Amino acid sequence: MTTVAERPLRIGEVAELVGVTTRTIRYYEELGLLGGVERSKGAHRTYTEADVARLRELIRLRDLLGLSLEELVALAEAEEARAALRDQWHGDPTTAERIAILTRSSELVRQQIDLVEARRARLDEFAAELREKLASLQRRRRALERGA
Repeated sequence: MTTVAERPLRIGEVAELVGVTTRTIRYYEELGLLGGVERSKGAHRTYTEADVARLRELIRLRDLLGLSLEELVALAEAEEARAALRDQWHGDPTTAERIAILTRSSELVRQQIDLVEARRARLDEFAAELREKLASLQRRRRALERGA
């Protein structure tokens, strides 16, 4: 895996490191999936190591789960909300506030699990269809071999 230097990176460098196009990066920014990119007026976008790590994770989730962009946004928003709750936890919350943080965090994780399980169910259905097609093809072949 390529390591990222501590200096700010330009969009082309990030695209090369992560293995996506600059257009993909810009689109993810428009969707709010990749935010906080530094850019002064008239200057190039620059990215941090954290931006590169987040983009890699988004691409991994997209590819691993086959998520639509809408699903990817929902998953990323839940993760951002959980990060905000972690920050609250590390403040000085009361016991009641900690219970509320844990409750909300659990809800967010459940949403993420539901999304992953729904994707898995669709994949299982597709796999079952393919297994049935394979069985049908094998039955036809055996029938032809018996008749030949």
